[in-house]
Amino acid sequence: MEANTYKKTASLPILKKIIKNWQLYLFLLPTLVYFFVFKYIPMYGLQIAFKDFIATRGIWGSPWVGLEHFQRFFASYQFWNLIKNTLLISLYQLLFSFPIPIIFALMLNQVTRTRFKKIVQTVTYAPHFISVVVLVGMIFIFLSPSNGFINNLIKLFGGTPIYFMGSAEWFRPVYILSEIWQTTGWSAIIYLAALTSIDPQLHEAAMIDGASKFKRILHIDIPGIMPVIMILLILNIGHFVSLGFQKVLLMQNALNISTSEVIQTYVYKTGLIGSQFSYAAAIGLFENVANFILLVLMNQFAKKIKQQSLF
Repeated sequence: MEANTYKKTASLPILKKIIKNWQLYLFLLPTLVYFFVFKYIPMYGLQIAFKDFIATRGIWGSPWVGLEHFQRFFASYQFWNLIKNTLLISLYQLLFSFPIPIIFALMLNQVTRTRFKKIVQTVTYAPHFISVVVLVGMIFIFLSPSNGFINNLIKLFGGTPIYFMGSAEWFRPVYILSEIWQTTGWSAIIYLAALTSIDPQLHEAAMIDGASKFKRILHIDIPGIMPVIMILLILNIGHFVSLGFQKVLLMQNALNISTSEVIQTYVYKTGLIGSQFSYAAAIGLFENVANFILLVLMNQFAKKIKQQSLF
């Protein structure tokens, strides 16, 4: 009786808060409905990863095959190549694409001329709004071995034109550099917003003590935005094994496929083009489980070093 009475009294304040602030919860409702309809209900279809899905029989009518599709993927001759390509591109992206917006935001925050600052922001934000299809088309034009301006510069200095998009060894550098160009300005916005929340009195006190700009960045700005950096780092690690297949697929061709074939392009080809739905679902489930494990491990690591964590 006492336990039941305690539970009822504990739940009453929460219920009162919901009733009192019902307008706020009403605003939250569309988001909850969206996630429930588009994120949770589709998880019902994950069971086809453990079935031999036959469209005419439906999900329930298809026979169970257990871990057969997973075993097939792990035993595939492409497995290690897919893992290597995916992890290498993700690693390079994390090493270069992630810290550059932080450095850019720290540098831009030191600019005092408002007009120049706005021009720089506009120029660096613009590539984010270019569609992936147009962006890849621009990459092919810029890197063309016959009339691309990059190869024209190489020829100007006496070099031999390079067929960048037809060389497997050039795929990763081109992908990462284009990613940096497209995302740096936009990704820096959140760091610039975090920098504005730092108390100006800290900088004033540091200047009185004779601290240089570099020392103020090192000891005030970076620690001030560290919680934001850690949250975004955890989120980045959370999709470490997932690469947006659209850009990779558009840049891919028969000459560079040895380094450009990643898990998501393989899933697209086997699942949608090859109609091997169960096999593709199994690969997708493996990918998401790997991402979830990395997310939890990174979150625990952030807690261990006493930094901001997601949960």
